[in-house]
Amino acid sequence: MSSTWHILGAGSLGSLWACRLARSGKAVRLILRGQQRLAAYERKGGLTLMEQDVQHHYAIPAESFDAPGPIHRLLVACKAYDAAPAVARLAPRLAHGAELILLQNGLGSQDEVAEQVPHARCIFASSTEGAFREADWQVRFAGHGFNWLGDPASPGMPTWFDDLHEAGIPAEWALDIPARLWRKLALNCAINPLTVLHDCQNGGLLGHLTEVDPLCDELVNLLHRCGQPEAASDLHEEVQRVILATAANYSSMYQDVRHGRRTEVHYLLGHACRAAGRHGLAVPQLEHLHRRLVDNLQARGLRSD
Repeated sequence: MSSTWHILGAGSLGSLWACRLARSGKAVRLILRGQQRLAAYERKGGLTLMEQDVQHHYAIPAESFDAPGPIHRLLVACKAYDAAPAVARLAPRLAHGAELILLQNGLGSQDEVAEQVPHARCIFASSTEGAFREADWQVRFAGHGFNWLGDPASPGMPTWFDDLHEAGIPAEWALDIPARLWRKLALNCAINPLTVLHDCQNGGLLGHLTEVDPLCDELVNLLHRCGQPEAASDLHEEVQRVILATAANYSSMYQDVRHGRRTEVHYLLGHACRAAGRHGLAVPQLEHLHRRLVDNLQARGLRSD
């Protein structure tokens, strides 16, 4: 089996992983959408990573979706709404038993991807690392965090896991990966939409805790109803800790809206509200927040699905 890391999505986290893996001597290939993007990347000559104002350039090779050759390991680092369609396009190239690492926000897209590639292994990832694109093909490492990876269908750690440690990517193989993903979804639901609606950095929510607290109450009830008591533990305290620790940061959803990009609301608040509906749980605060956010996005001319 090939040891090459194919990386789908040259956004912030995809570029961050690509640069660190390439720096440690791993074979890395970017998969870019369309010949125009590929030509633009080749003119640039690679990716640039900014760490503590030190700039490093990595001439990582890239290819198109329809390039020849099988894919054995694929980091899917595109947005949640793009993941399944993109993987479907790549499905003919995925070798039997290929391993996909899914680095999407929220919940729902993981199952959508798995449906496209029943012959592959899907590994779920939850990341608290911070990075943002300063320009095309240039990413800034904005905040140290951690990565948890796991496979709800198979607990065995993949053979390539040491690649992450060798590349300086802080990671742990997590047998409780569903709890990790639910916990992150709850944190995102309590923080991100309100930063958009109040047009503020995360720290600005300290002035809106009367809105944050009832959301946390409903999220705790939802997590318990969904069989995730571990993800519900001390959620109020964790939300406030994250708000304080990232007070000067803008949430990913805020950044998407500011740049006129589609958000991942369908896989965050949308997923939470749909899960509550399936369990017959009333979540009026979450549903009201969802409606406010959808109205806000539509008023800006942005997609809300």
